Amino acid sequence: MTYLAKPKLHHPGLPKNALGYTRRDYEGAISTLCAGCGHDSISAAIIQAFFELDIPPHRVAKLSGIGCSSKTPTYFLGNSHGFNSVHGRMPSVLTGAALANRDLIYLGVSGDGDSASIGLGQFAHVLRRGVDMVYVVENNGVYGLTKGQFSATADKGSKSKRGAINSDEPIDLVLLALALGATFVARGFSGDKAQLVPLIKAAVAHRGAAFIDVVSPCVAFNNHPGSTKSYDYVREHNDAVNRLDFMPERAPITTDYPEGSVREVMLHDGGTVRLHKLDPSYDPSDKVAAMAYLEARRARGEVVTGLLYVDADAADMHASLRTVDAPLNALGDTELVPGNAALASVNASLR
Repeated sequence: MTYLAKPKLHHPGLPKNALGYTRRDYEGAISTLCAGCGHDSISAAIIQAFFELDIPPHRVAKLSGIGCSSKTPTYFLGNSHGFNSVHGRMPSVLTGAALANRDLIYLGVSGDGDSASIGLGQFAHVLRRGVDMVYVVENNGVYGLTKGQFSATADKGSKSKRGAINSDEPIDLVLLALALGATFVARGFSGDKAQLVPLIKAAVAHRGAAFIDVVSPCVAFNNHPGSTKSYDYVREHNDAVNRLDFMPERAPITTDYPEGSVREVMLHDGGTVRLHKLDPSYDPSDKVAAMAYLEARRARGEVVTGLLYVDADAADMHASLRTVDAPLNALGDTELVPGNAALASVNASLR
């Protein structure tokens, strides 16, 4: 028998954040994914990030599409708002929600099938519009719900569990996000929580479209020799361009680093991403250099992880549209129906 309900009682000595919440307050239902699935590690990283950021769960809206990845919002932030949309359509639903209520923190969770195939058009437009959101793709290179066919992000030449070789060129969502205008672009690995948690925290603090592609091995269909998205392959070929710590403006989070150069990137709200440079030539503020670096490392069979690009002066969709500060869903008749004179003024400006 499987029990999906977690006990409400917990040890009174559990650590609490500044709000008085324990980490358990940021959890969700018990996962029904395969044991060892990388997606569960991503859920754990999201839980840890929001717990450490002292964000009340009810201030978060999590949205998803269809697929194994899109099931995962059930497993974290159980007391937040949630909406599971249709296949590939999460970005447009999130855009509408963000326009209606700018006071919430928007977290879009998707997969490589959901975003790189049926949802590719929506993926493109939500990033180029600068919707203030964190867009996480849990990328395993296969369709896990339909028995492991190659997805659009599967590397050319990679082998399926049944021995088939992928002959198609892959869609690199990180390169695409850079080209489309995302102002925060990163790649993580579900097996590297020390890197993934600060990446998520920095993305939450960023104003604008923040995209994180997380390589997340599918233990059922894509974790074998020949797969380029298996645990062993990513660990052996991981080129981490930086080691990260995130320090909110109100209280820095300290950690120990080995000797080496350190670079601080100021985010729009005053928060800081602190980078320990493993490659002294890598500059995450140079988009063109980031794209060239990704292509060069891909040619060598390496998976680049870390903070790849950030625009510290980015604006979001509300700034572009010049919306009012109040959430649109809170406006009354006086604001929404300003009268004939205002309408005539608008019509005159369009003639």
